[in-house]
Amino acid sequence: MVDTADPQGSESARPVPEYPQPRDGRCPFQPAATVRRLTAEAPVSKVEIWDGSTPWLVTRHADQRALLTDPRLSINEKLPNYPHMTRGRAEVAPHMPELITNTDAPEHTRLRRTVNAPFTVKRVEALRPAIQKIVDQLIDDLLAGPKPADLVTRIGLPVPTLVISELLGVPYTDHDFFQSCSNVAVSHTATPEEAREASGALAEYLGAQIDRKTAEPADDVLSEMASRVAAGEMTRQEAVIMGSAILIAGHETSASMISLATLALLRNPEQLDALRTTDDPKTVARAVEELLRYLTIVHTGVRRIALEDIEVGGEVIRAGDGVIFDVAAANWDAEEFPEPERLDLSRSARQHHAFGYGAHQCLGQTLARVELQVVFSTLYRRIPTLRLAVPFEDVEFAFEGVAYGLRSLPVTW
Repeated sequence: MVDTADPQGSESARPVPEYPQPRDGRCPFQPAATVRRLTAEAPVSKVEIWDGSTPWLVTRHADQRALLTDPRLSINEKLPNYPHMTRGRAEVAPHMPELITNTDAPEHTRLRRTVNAPFTVKRVEALRPAIQKIVDQLIDDLLAGPKPADLVTRIGLPVPTLVISELLGVPYTDHDFFQSCSNVAVSHTATPEEAREASGALAEYLGAQIDRKTAEPADDVLSEMASRVAAGEMTRQEAVIMGSAILIAGHETSASMISLATLALLRNPEQLDALRTTDDPKTVARAVEELLRYLTIVHTGVRRIALEDIEVGGEVIRAGDGVIFDVAAANWDAEEFPEPERLDLSRSARQHHAFGYGAHQCLGQTLARVELQVVFSTLYRRIPTLRLAVPFEDVEFAFEGVAYGLRSLPVTW
């Protein structure tokens, strides 16, 4: 922890905490105590990240809403002083092509349009019966198998991985390979060499899949991207990297949410009972939004860089300053969500930032919502006696990648 030395701002006398901050093992569902304190006392303040730089951390819900739609902030990670999440990301960023994850409008608008169609509400809702079938089969297998069982490997990971495999058009039999590659690619502990090797292997795999789809198209996302490459609407490299991004985001975050939400509900039995006994889709949908708010599994922050000076929260973010938005802090901002530490499935929480906010909010949020709605409306109803098979204190949480989650969740019934 260091002291800042900005003579023009009130930040100069305040110690600078490291970011991201570890969570308290006694309160593992809550954002880090330091981050919650900053929300109340210094909602726009400096933090120190892995490379020793000190970007701004924005924690209040209202400030995030204003800034995440402000064109004076850029997602262009090739700019100097961009607050990269990891060393590996910082090394590969200068060599990345233009993608929806690193471009601003109007290029971002064009690129997003090329991949948006499969994730529209209408297309995703059409997948609901297939997702229901996947969930039912996995629960059948779980019930037929031994007890206790690990919910992470039996339900949490397979549901989104099967869904994203079908959506993209990659064989589910390859899931061990792409899960391993994606875990290393976003890991905070992987060396830059390991991250490059994993990303390269995944890119080579998806490149071969796109080439196959070019010759033998099917009804899937990679085939659609292959046709856009053939039409000159996007490059093969853009298609490969976009496929990698969808594959990584499509299974890690939803897998973490399924397992972590189950643990949270088991710790709040009255809320679990309310969810288990309802057959109202609107009630289930509202419960999913509250669980997304309460857990906010993206724990490494949404990152930007200032193109111009911006005054917010009594501070001046200078042009060239990095900015990090802690979305978990915003989702626990008591001004927006009274009693944020209370899991309340009847709460209206749709204004949460679990998927980000603004033009760059998560492309796959509709798919994630439907997956979670199907799982949460089915799992606890079909296994009403589901319970932890180990003491809560023995459940091991995971912090390595973008998503906060569980290494395993031993359950029985």
